[in-house]
Amino acid sequence: MHRSQTEFVDRHDAGQRLAGELLHLKEERPVVLALPRGGVPVAFEVAKALAAPLDLLMVRKLGAPGHPEYGIGAVVDGSEPQLVLNDEAMEIVRPSAEYIEAEMQRQLKEIERRRAQYFSDRAPIPLSGRTAIVVDDGIATGGTVRVALKAIGKANAARIVLAVPVAPRDTLESLHDEADEVVCLSVPDHFRAVGLHYDNFEQTSDAEVVACLNAAREWLSPEA
Repeated sequence: MHRSQTEFVDRHDAGQRLAGELLHLKEERPVVLALPRGGVPVAFEVAKALAAPLDLLMVRKLGAPGHPEYGIGAVVDGSEPQLVLNDEAMEIVRPSAEYIEAEMQRQLKEIERRRAQYFSDRAPIPLSGRTAIVVDDGIATGGTVRVALKAIGKANAARIVLAVPVAPRDTLESLHDEADEVVCLSVPDHFRAVGLHYDNFEQTSDAEVVACLNAAREWLSPEA
């Protein structure tokens, strides 16, 4: 049962409380993956509590030929970027393999630009054989998160955990098959928007993302 409409003071408060439900994973030496930008302050607190490395999980939509707003799939950042195609959209649009490759490379360039902005020259952390904890500040429809989870599965993570402060029940249930474990602090009976569950839900700035990522290096041992 949720306590009130505003369960969380801000994203850092939500992250600290979410971390308390994830301490059982500390001995697995997990990698914490934040969905930018709002998921970064939440994931920062989780990574800090678990003494785990913090990385970003950037997802870019692949648009249909001539209709870039219509998604036919997505590519997800990582040490080995993963392509996830929407079978229904692909059946309708039927793009060529050459188009898909070109569109994927275009979106990967944008991911690389954003990663350089946040990380300078640091490469993504390999997920193969690791426990991956995917963190966002909340879930509404779950589309982006679903693509991210599918991509992590392709990256051969040993275990996938989805952890969020708040989400609607139906969306959460639809994501259970994509993760080995799902942790959510609040599942409102009448969900309207993620921001309504925070006292402070101001947009996370690029500067805050960089500050969190830089600070996250402080608690890591060389082998983390």
